[in-house]
Amino acid sequence: MQSDGVQPAAADGVEWRGGLDEALLDSGKVSIDDLRKVRRFSVEKGERVDRMLVELGFLSEDDLLPILSSYHQVSVLSGEELPQEPPNIEHLSVDYMRAAAILPVKIDDSGLTLAMADPGDSVVVEAVETISGLRVCPVLVRRRDLIEKFDAIYGGPEGGADADADSGVEVISDDEEDVEHLRDMASEAPVIRLVNQILSRAVEQRASDIHIEPFENELRVRYRIDGVLHEMDSPPRNLMAAIISRVKLMAKLNIAERRLPQDGRIKLRLVGREIDLRVSSLPTLYGESVVLRILDRSSVVVDLNKLGMYPDTLDGFGSMIAHPHGLILVTGPTGSGKTTTLYAALDKINSPDKKIITIEDPVEYQLRGVNQIHVRPQIGLTFASGLRSIVRQDPDVIMVGEIRDPETAEIAIQAALTGHLVFSTLHTNDAAGAISRLLDMGVEDYLLASSLLGVMAQRLVRSLCPACRRTVDAGPDIVHEFERLGQAVPSSVYEAAGCTQCAGTGYHGRRGIYELLDVTEEIRKLIISRSAADRIKAEAVRSGMSTLRDDGWREVRDGVTTVAEVLRVTQDE
Repeated sequence: MQSDGVQPAAADGVEWRGGLDEALLDSGKVSIDDLRKVRRFSVEKGERVDRMLVELGFLSEDDLLPILSSYHQVSVLSGEELPQEPPNIEHLSVDYMRAAAILPVKIDDSGLTLAMADPGDSVVVEAVETISGLRVCPVLVRRRDLIEKFDAIYGGPEGGADADADSGVEVISDDEEDVEHLRDMASEAPVIRLVNQILSRAVEQRASDIHIEPFENELRVRYRIDGVLHEMDSPPRNLMAAIISRVKLMAKLNIAERRLPQDGRIKLRLVGREIDLRVSSLPTLYGESVVLRILDRSSVVVDLNKLGMYPDTLDGFGSMIAHPHGLILVTGPTGSGKTTTLYAALDKINSPDKKIITIEDPVEYQLRGVNQIHVRPQIGLTFASGLRSIVRQDPDVIMVGEIRDPETAEIAIQAALTGHLVFSTLHTNDAAGAISRLLDMGVEDYLLASSLLGVMAQRLVRSLCPACRRTVDAGPDIVHEFERLGQAVPSSVYEAAGCTQCAGTGYHGRRGIYELLDVTEEIRKLIISRSAADRIKAEAVRSGMSTLRDDGWREVRDGVTTVAEVLRVTQDE
């Protein structure tokens, strides 16, 4: 076990410790600038540098453990390996063990094996040897695991609740931090740096959302990358209030209000790009859960030719949006790329001789030359009321973010019938389902049949990482699907592997799969007769429509995605 040597004071006035500092730098996990900043802060707070590195987010505890293990030349013990019944050592009090973050593991011929969060604390080692009369053999344990095991064995620390000795009843009070204290914590440089690090890493990893979620023993951070959540290194649980308050301050939310949901927005520049963040806070059992939706203007694709549509779908949709009037719907679940498709369509037809107005909730990206309206239900500006006003603005093209109620549906169809090209979205599983949904909303069948030009259903599948994808033999189920489509059966397909370029996921980016239903005369007859969605879909397929899954199989054939991805996003087919 090594001890830290002390070197002369550094030029910045902060005393520089050798051994452990060098071990941290040699690991490549910490830069010398980071270490210098944290050391200065640790001197002010009177805390150990290694602990401050973790608490301030410069280093994860998982990265620190092997560094400490190697430096102190001790083994690492997991929380599961700690004993349920530690050996009893007379005169070694529970209060002292808790304060020193130690726990006896076993006594054998070699001495006392002692689990320690800081095996380099020679004062504690000597004290335990004196008390026990045994030679102490330290082992390293994650501080959080040790405290959890300690609390499970001996109970929580005293003073955290008001106990009634006569009744045995504990009254636990909620921890209501002072608002000014929260504001001060959120304004400290280390907290600001930690939040900025969370945001910049999310942008670098192409995340669409950041989830900051408080639980009983941890503050969890997850990024949604290519539609799937991935867990990141957790910040220290004791910084939860400061981190969430910092985000709320940036979004101009009320940090004193922790009982009600709040929504806000942040605009900033990260890694050289202008980023908009939509912020939503929600009170949960252990604190406020915060979700940030990342709206990266530089990454949005507004070119219809780059959305991944096959030529037949692209030509059909291009002909549809070239009509002077009518209703065009894009359907799919949340996060399926509907807004991007609508923006690309508007960009395609945008010209100086057309007036285009949109009403959205919220306006996600700004389109040049397009009048965009943000709905505000709290002051009465809903989709329906806004749409009524838009019609009086003499537009050629109208985009309604979503048809949510019968009133909006009725106004949108009336606008389509009176010479406007209207785009909107619905949350349905497939294209035919959109027709049934509008009829269920009370839209007259003959009006819908007269105004509807077509429906595009879509999903997003993750694209295979080109650096690590690998081939596998096409199984009988895959062969059957290609034979059913009348396509050449590939001898092999690709599957995900995982490498450093894709962060081990096997995927990099997403692209759409599409189902375009063109409203033909036969489809119109079925709408007027209020036929079921299944019958409408069958007629569309007979007329040449490729379903979502069929389009996905084409992506599999071309090595763009995997069978598993197509099945995942089309499981309701």
